[in-house]
Amino acid sequence: MEESNEKFKPQRKILIATDGSKAAENAADFGIEIAGLSRAKVYAVYVIDITPFDSILMDEAWTKDMYEQFEKTGREATSYVEKNARAAGMEAESILLKGNSAKEILNFAEKQKVDIIVVGSLGKSGVQRFLLGNVSEKILRNSKIPVLVVREIFKFPKFVSRSQRNAKV
Repeated sequence: MEESNEKFKPQRKILIATDGSKAAENAADFGIEIAGLSRAKVYAVYVIDITPFDSILMDEAWTKDMYEQFEKTGREATSYVEKNARAAGMEAESILLKGNSAKEILNFAEKQKVDIIVVGSLGKSGVQRFLLGNVSEKILRNSKIPVLVVREIFKFPKFVSRSQRNAKV
């Protein structure tokens, strides 16, 4: 019996990558449920990726405004994850990073010794995926850490906790 307990290691740190999309919210809901089962700390991570604009000459004021807008979007996206994780009784932390999304998420996960990465996916294929890139696919292919990809079409049912059930009875 003790041997099997050593093989099963509960997840203690879960990184939930978000971009504020519906797919990311679905993944966050799923990741928070997993975190709750293992009493894990949740990292809500948003990456400001301005690399597509590196080759374009832009006005400095416009660049600053654009970056501030990305920061605002990132704070809103991570806030959704952090608030829901805290409401479920977990420790949660919002993280904003800057750079290539997949690389930054993987670097952060390795530095923090995260046990699992949870990401959403729109399920794009073919030309759409080639043109837009796919952060979840890049994470999945390059991660040394287990990755859970939650499709946009999946909606995780929110269960009523025991304490909520007991309060209603």
